[in-house]
Amino acid sequence: MDNSSARRVVITGVGVVSPLGLEPEVMLSRLRSGESGIGAFSRIPHGVLRIDHGAEANDFTGDIEDYGPLDKMLKRTIRKGTKVMCREIEMGVAVAQRALADSGLTEESRDRDRTGVIFGCDYIMSLPEEFTAGIAKCLDDEGQFQISEWGQTGKPEVNPLWLLKYLPNMPASHVAIYNDLRGPNNSITLREAAAGAATAEAFSTIQRGHADALIVGATGSRIHPLRTLHAYLQEQLAGSCEDPTTMSRPFDQTRDGSVLGEGAGAMVLESYEHATKRGAKILGEVVGYGSSAVGGSNHSDYQKCAIANALRSALGNADPSTIGHLHAHGLGTKEGDQQEAAAIAEVFGDIAQQPPVTTAKGHFGNLGAGSGMVEMIASVLSLGGELFPIRNLTQLDSDCPIHACQGAGVSAGDSFINVNITPQGQATAIRIQSIA
Repeated sequence: MDNSSARRVVITGVGVVSPLGLEPEVMLSRLRSGESGIGAFSRIPHGVLRIDHGAEANDFTGDIEDYGPLDKMLKRTIRKGTKVMCREIEMGVAVAQRALADSGLTEESRDRDRTGVIFGCDYIMSLPEEFTAGIAKCLDDEGQFQISEWGQTGKPEVNPLWLLKYLPNMPASHVAIYNDLRGPNNSITLREAAAGAATAEAFSTIQRGHADALIVGATGSRIHPLRTLHAYLQEQLAGSCEDPTTMSRPFDQTRDGSVLGEGAGAMVLESYEHATKRGAKILGEVVGYGSSAVGGSNHSDYQKCAIANALRSALGNADPSTIGHLHAHGLGTKEGDQQEAAAIAEVFGDIAQQPPVTTAKGHFGNLGAGSGMVEMIASVLSLGGELFPIRNLTQLDSDCPIHACQGAGVSAGDSFINVNITPQGQATAIRIQSIA
């Protein structure tokens, strides 16, 4: 779907927490220079799983200064609120506050009843530490856990507010409360496709006149004692390398799986009229979106089908040759990259006809629900300048017929499409262009 003849929706602010830093321009610079955010785990025990490396957002410590410029009262309020936030929610609130500050959308320049929040997330797992004290109280003399003791003896040891730390609707809730935003509010739980789905919802909400401005974001972490174990047991993860920065190799013939990471991103979207009236800087314009879900039970190439559907929908009536670059999912798995490349070729044609294709996952792997938003921001900031190449792509696999960006000096053009997909076959795509 595109908005060629409807209310225009523009981007006026961005904020990120990524393995390559907390400043969007710094992150882009590090992407262009080929830096990696992959290193040894600091929050996962080593020597337990086959992997001991991932992409942690180490610059985000949870300190109130990581939330960007805030007045004293808001600092105090958010600092108090972090007591009921897990890391994913903290990162989500931080990028939203950073994007809001970047946009200059102050209390005086916004209508609180027509400004809202839409956030993408994933299901969030509790840390085992939440229950250790209670479990300890339920051990018998032989150290065996007695479930019959839990209700009376163990449960009272659990913080009564523990669940608030892990609900995926809390990023949108916190941001709306802290900033007194009373407009549309929504939370979308869709793994890696969450950012695209949230952006599409925000775009549609503004386009149909139900809001003037929305903070749209997504946050996720795959680095967590239980989440990392789940991924290890269920997904194709890259094996350890002598140089861990080479673990994530999207579309390369030697790729052997994805790398776990964490991060978050947020953008402020506004109607064009609202943004220009207050004299906001405009970073880009959302002009199309697409989504598709194709189940794997009946289609061996279900990811290819879902991605192709989403790409076509995001293109709408636009000429494919006008797209400046494609920011691919680029997970780094054998089957996933092959199916994505086939979808790109199906929609855009052979390599000679395709726009340059890049992905940031070679730099920092899969950030879960935060991936799409961080990637979108990197591409937005690249418009009109140089595109960052795919890190660790040394030899393009013959099964991946894409126009891969493998070196410096490639133009990002003045438009792009970002696509992401879940392992279950839910794909989203967003088309953004420079402001005309």
